[in-house]
Amino acid sequence: MKKEKRSRKIKKKLLHKYRLVVLNEETFEERFSFKLNRLNVFVFSTLFAVILIVTTTVIIAFTPLREYIPGYSSTELKKNATQLTYKTDSLEYALAVNEKYLQSIKKVLLGDVKTEDFNKDSIIRAAEIDISELDLNPSKTDSLLREKVSQEDKYNPLTESTEVSFVLFPPVKGTISETYDPKLKHFAIDVVTEKDAPVKAVADATVIFAEWTANTGYVILLDHGNNLISVYKHNSFLSKEQGDLVKAGEVIAIAGNTGELTTGPHLHFELWSDGYPINPTNFIDFD
Repeated sequence: MKKEKRSRKIKKKLLHKYRLVVLNEETFEERFSFKLNRLNVFVFSTLFAVILIVTTTVIIAFTPLREYIPGYSSTELKKNATQLTYKTDSLEYALAVNEKYLQSIKKVLLGDVKTEDFNKDSIIRAAEIDISELDLNPSKTDSLLREKVSQEDKYNPLTESTEVSFVLFPPVKGTISETYDPKLKHFAIDVVTEKDAPVKAVADATVIFAEWTANTGYVILLDHGNNLISVYKHNSFLSKEQGDLVKAGEVIAIAGNTGELTTGPHLHFELWSDGYPINPTNFIDFD
């Protein structure tokens, strides 16, 4: 009997209904209300706790947010860290090899190379080889290949010939008023000539510059190949343009007195070979 009374009493407490009312504090107007009992509160609280635990577990297990938990490291993070470690080791090894290579080059350049630094074994083996026993004659295949390449290069317009032989003609006829003098930085000769005298190309060439300059007036530069360039300054008129092909003796300009650095009709003529000025009178007869 006592147990039944106790169970009834507990059941009554659990199922006893309460009303939760929210009122306006100033007007005591009821805003909303709903019925509750202890059983409902317990069930709702339990369900909310379970949902909260499940949601937290899912977020930690299946989202990147787990990586922000102290002490937790993902497999991807460990993999990246391992790859970075390997790359760092490789870079350190490459830097060490390059440093040794640079140090060896530095020793060679400074002449600080001792005999013991060489590989003596390779030198001894090279010295033991009898040159008379070596067959230095080209093989049949090599000979055929050499012949084929020689025949192809014979008619190749891009192949440069090592034999150069041409004559330089005087650009104008006249009297040399100022000679070539490197000490005074006068890397040319000045030839006094008649006004409007034709200026001719000293050899076959390509025009690489043909413009007006304030100091030297109308200027034209010819590239004769084989690193030889001729320069013609103080002209009154240019008959060729940049990119034109000219023949030896062809008129390229008219002599004049243009530019600030001139005192009368003349031709300022320069010759440059391999980037260095040369004396034109050593190659051209202006008389």
